[in-house]
Amino acid sequence: MAIDVLIAEDEPSILESLDFILRRAGWSVQSVSDGEAALHGVRTLEPRVLVLDVMLPRRSGFDVLKVLRNDPETRDLPILILTAKGQQQDRQTAEDLGANAFVTKPYANADVVGAVRQLLTDHAGTS
Repeated sequence: MAIDVLIAEDEPSILESLDFILRRAGWSVQSVSDGEAALHGVRTLEPRVLVLDVMLPRRSGFDVLKVLRNDPETRDLPILILTAKGQQQDRQTAEDLGANAFVTKPYANADVVGAVRQLLTDHAGTS
């Protein structure tokens, strides 16, 4: 069953916040808390967008991004990367690996909703 947004985030309070604001914006949401589960979730749930934290257990967000971009089935999945404030190198690495958008933690709710909305709009009909 396809969903709108899959969140890969291991910090419970951030995950709860993201889940709440994205559901309130009207999207169907599922979440996972490690990189392996993110890869499995993308393949089984077929989300329209992946919100991916860089720092995840079992497999980093960068590793997940690299695997997804190298797979023809998931190459075009819109991916929003969450990076910690001040980690410019993380942003550059994610960009090099093919991330579509970035939000820096701590984030404003409107920034996350706006970024997801933009990714859904930009990629409508491309899946």
